[in-house]
Amino acid sequence: MIFETERLRIRYLTLKDLNSFHKMQSNPKVMQFADGEVDTFEGLRKELITLINKYEIENNDFWIYAIERKIDEKFLGTLALVKDGDDDEIGYRFLEEFWNKGYGKEVCKATLEYCKHKGMQQLVAYCIDANVASAKILKGLNFDSVEKLTFDNQQFSETKYKIQL
Repeated sequence: MIFETERLRIRYLTLKDLNSFHKMQSNPKVMQFADGEVDTFEGLRKELITLINKYEIENNDFWIYAIERKIDEKFLGTLALVKDGDDDEIGYRFLEEFWNKGYGKEVCKATLEYCKHKGMQQLVAYCIDANVASAKILKGLNFDSVEKLTFDNQQFSETKYKIQL
């Protein structure tokens, strides 16, 4: 276990997560706020193995963890802590059936405390502007909007948020 909240546990991904990971990563509604790409079961199995293997890499700067519900150990989604240039970036993703239940805010709030405890000075998050729910979470946790990004080859814009820990 990495850390926990009242209802959630953040832990390493395992191959037991494959079916739920696939369900989340192959849902176009979930992926519309990420890269928009959905993958095959086999492709996602390979991706999950790659993510799991990163736990063993010394000086790894790309951590993807499982978010599970404590009460029944159900996989709900993933939490990312990624070194992005000079920035430490947070990201999260949930199975659609767990949207609008307060899990996003709960995991983000706890992640801020975890990162502060680990000595991080600030975190950034990138949020596609159409993802109103995530933007609301970030603003509610006092992230500041610091940059608007627009991509010519894609039909969306996103905002970079930052918070000092």
